[in-house]
Amino acid sequence: MSNIRLFFSASLSTDMTDKLDKSQSHYLSKVMRVKENEVFSLFNNNGEWEAKVLSQSKSIIEFKITKQLRQKESIKELWLAFSPIKSNYQNFMIQKATELGITKFLPIIFDRTIVRKINKERLKKIIIEASEQSNRINVPIIEETQSLNNFLKANSVDLIFTDLNSVNNKIDKSKLTDRPVCIIIGPEGDFSEAEREEILAFKGVQPIKINENILRSETAVISAISIINYVIN
Repeated sequence: MSNIRLFFSASLSTDMTDKLDKSQSHYLSKVMRVKENEVFSLFNNNGEWEAKVLSQSKSIIEFKITKQLRQKESIKELWLAFSPIKSNYQNFMIQKATELGITKFLPIIFDRTIVRKINKERLKKIIIEASEQSNRINVPIIEETQSLNNFLKANSVDLIFTDLNSVNNKIDKSKLTDRPVCIIIGPEGDFSEAEREEILAFKGVQPIKINENILRSETAVISAISIINYVIN
């Protein structure tokens, strides 16, 4: 079985035929050198399937689904609420957070956020590529940027607040419910005092100091996700 995995957003089922888009066809034929009758896999949030190359015409590959490899996964929702940062660091952060199991990204504009716009389409591409490479089926979604106030009002989650001022360094698993677990990471200049008070007043919040040192945003994200995964798994 080939280890080539591609995300395919449309519905998939055994024995169906369809075509890859130009970009995926180029990758499969020119980069990976896949030939007619060779197999690869396609996946989306509903599962993963083996596909066979039927033909290549005008640089577009036609395929047939031969069998289903994996069913739809039932996983714990793990969200990341984060402040946008400079693109190179942000791209790395999104990639690693996807590999570590984040299911939803929620960019938030905090009082001290410096970068106030994101390239959502670029981040979607990074998320898909990281999902393909890390053997994930479910591809995380990324929301539009929003304010902290809107985020707190609109979401019912078990909130893990990475707070430098906290004396707590452990997550209480007994306080976690069946709601999504959401990690909230502040901007490069940290949360303002007003934001800290607003977050601490949120029902279901657990503040935690993840390290004695001051971490870069992308480092804090990786550290916090690793801690959460250890606790819930």
